[in-house]
Amino acid sequence: MNVDWLTVGPFQENSYLVTDFASRHAVLIDPGDEPARIIRMVHAADVTLDAIWLTHGHLDHVGAIAGIKRVWDVPVLLHSDDLTLYRRASQHAEFYGLPFEQPADPDVALSDRDELTIGAAKFTVRHTPGHAPGHVVFLSEGIMLGGDLLFAGSIGRTDLPFSNPDAMETSLAYVATLEPEIVVYPGHGPPTTIGAELATNPYLSSVNHAR
Repeated sequence: MNVDWLTVGPFQENSYLVTDFASRHAVLIDPGDEPARIIRMVHAADVTLDAIWLTHGHLDHVGAIAGIKRVWDVPVLLHSDDLTLYRRASQHAEFYGLPFEQPADPDVALSDRDELTIGAAKFTVRHTPGHAPGHVVFLSEGIMLGGDLLFAGSIGRTDLPFSNPDAMETSLAYVATLEPEIVVYPGHGPPTTIGAELATNPYLSSVNHAR
């Protein structure tokens, strides 16, 4: 498997292209802004794009969907608990004074423990609310596409509308049980590992010690 990404938009969000080497099939995860750049990334990778997977519905994770769908009419997958946030993304962008094209509703509702595939690669969906009610992560062997759950040295905000600090603590407690060598590809900032965050991230180490 190969994981490429671009950091896009004013929120410096990481938009990922995950590719199965053997089949050259791929998905986009959280295409947040600058659709033209993301489209060029997909073309340069010379892959067949199968879908768009969303960790959650905040505006900085969904802003490129409409532009991408004009090139590849692929299904968009989102947990149903984040549909309200997704549908309000253009309103939130207006609040920040940002240009934004509201995408059409998602095509597929994700649920906890769903199994997804990219070619031969298998992923498990885990519902990890807190930053957003329908936040999920995508887990495969050795990697986690983590959205805004866990960052290098920090975590996603829980002071936003529909955020829930208690749910975030439960989600972090789950992540703390994962194998330490798992590489985390977050929605913002550089990749890290579960082990590095257990050792250095005060938010993750505190819930781990409390278990």
